[in-house]
Amino acid sequence: MNTLSVSNLVESSCSWSQVQQTALLQGEILVKTRSHSAWGGAVTASMYLPLKRDSVWQQITDYPRWVQYFPDVIKSEVLQRGETKRLYQVAKKAFFLFTAQVEVYLYVIEVLQQRIQFRLEQGTFNDFTAELQLQDCGVGTMLTYAVQATPNLPIPTVFIQQAMHLELPENMRQMRRMICGR
Repeated sequence: MNTLSVSNLVESSCSWSQVQQTALLQGEILVKTRSHSAWGGAVTASMYLPLKRDSVWQQITDYPRWVQYFPDVIKSEVLQRGETKRLYQVAKKAFFLFTAQVEVYLYVIEVLQQRIQFRLEQGTFNDFTAELQLQDCGVGTMLTYAVQATPNLPIPTVFIQQAMHLELPENMRQMRRMICGR
C-alpha cells in the first residue's frame, strides 16, 4: 500500500463521538485493528497530548529519541536529512520462546507540523507503511498513528493484530509520558 492510502486510515479528530472525545481527553488511547495481508496487520491509535502542536512536532521529529518512546526500538538513526529523510531502526521483541530482531530502512516524508509518512525502503518486513498525524484539539494536540506491516516471518495475522492492539497503546502512553515530561 502506498503512503497516500495510509492517509485514509488516519481519522480526523472531528469524527470522534462525544464519548470518544471525552475518553481521549481523559487520557485513553483509542485503537482500531484490521487485517492486512495473510500474515500482517494494521492498527490505528489516537491519543490526546496537552501540548501545542509545534511542541509535539519538535519532539516527534527527533527520531533518535524514538528509542525512549517505543521500548522495543533499540536503535533509531537518521541516515539522510533533507526533503525526504532516511531512517534506520532496529527493534527487538520477545515472543513466547524466542526473541526476534527486526530492522528497517525507512523513507520519511514530513509535512510541517501536520504529518509524517514512513515507507519501507528495505528491511525484515515484506511491507511496512506508517503515518503519524497531528491536529489541534482545544489547547492541545491529537496524535494519530496508523501502521500496517507484514513481517517476513510466517506469523498468523490474528497474532500480529493482537500484538499490535495490545502493544501500541502502551507504546503511545510511553510516548506521551516522554513528550509531556510525566
